[in-house]
Amino acid sequence: MIHVAGAGIFGLASAWALARRGARVRVFEAAWIGAGSSGGHVGALAPHAPENWNPKKALQLQSLLAAPDFWAEVEDVSGLPTGYGRMGRLQPVADQATAERLADRIAAAARNWPEGLGMSLTDRPDGPLVPDSPTGLWLQDRMTARLNPRAALAALAAAIRARGGEIIEGRPAPDTAPTLWATGTPGLFDLNLALDRRIGQGVKGQSLLLAHAAPDAPQVFADGLHIVPHADGTTAVGSTSENSYDHDRPDHQADDLLVRARALCPALRDAPVLDIWAGLRPRARSRAPVLAPWPNRPGHLIANGGFKIGFGIAPLIADLAAQMLLDDRRDLPDLFALP
Repeated sequence: MIHVAGAGIFGLASAWALARRGARVRVFEAAWIGAGSSGGHVGALAPHAPENWNPKKALQLQSLLAAPDFWAEVEDVSGLPTGYGRMGRLQPVADQATAERLADRIAAAARNWPEGLGMSLTDRPDGPLVPDSPTGLWLQDRMTARLNPRAALAALAAAIRARGGEIIEGRPAPDTAPTLWATGTPGLFDLNLALDRRIGQGVKGQSLLLAHAAPDAPQVFADGLHIVPHADGTTAVGSTSENSYDHDRPDHQADDLLVRARALCPALRDAPVLDIWAGLRPRARSRAPVLAPWPNRPGHLIANGGFKIGFGIAPLIADLAAQMLLDDRRDLPDLFALP
């Protein structure tokens, strides 16, 4: 029996990767499924900028390209939707100088991304959710996808159970091996203490869910804000990134998100707010996800630090975690080492 601590995206995706290979899996979640940072709204599976290509960007791209098959299988086994769709993305172009500089980014996307999934400038963007653009130009890409975080977690949980796995909510994992520790921000704090160095921290994020249906529209990214239309007739807006905070509950910055989103996309002007989320997203000091053995604890592995790319990198992290636990794989990318 392999234990997984944490029922966020890293924990459930890894448990699914183990269960689909026939392993006996038991997931322990101290609170409830998606209680941490994975329980937000946004679900923007956006690639890193294609210029200045490096191993981190290549690994994230590998995971994003694996996502369609990964989530299709989860949906097939669970019988539940995940909201996955590669709908693309629109970004307004602020000025002519920016438009000229984007030529290098478009060329880099053509070099580093698969054919047909690149970037281009357009003056005729498609879709009902188009942000205002000062230049009348938009950068569009066909690589960016979306996922409904809460629906995806529910589908993963159902798929794990369908393959004979267990999920126990309201109970921390026992300290036995083998265990994969995917416990988010609290887990990073535990590692800081256990290893007597700073492994990572929590960064507060807030997001909104609006009642606005644009299920086939590309998502929008502008001024650091993601606006993501979901397949279920809602639209997510987020998120803040707060290194300093007094609590992990919603506050006035959530109101600011709504003001900014409506200014960017007037189509959202009358959309009611259905839900406000706030929580602490786990960011490793290395700014890359961590997938590594727990030092001096044989049989204990760490999967943490997803921060802003947790859902996008999850298919790759899950596959590698399963290989570590079932095949004793140790030749992992240096990127994922403990900082």
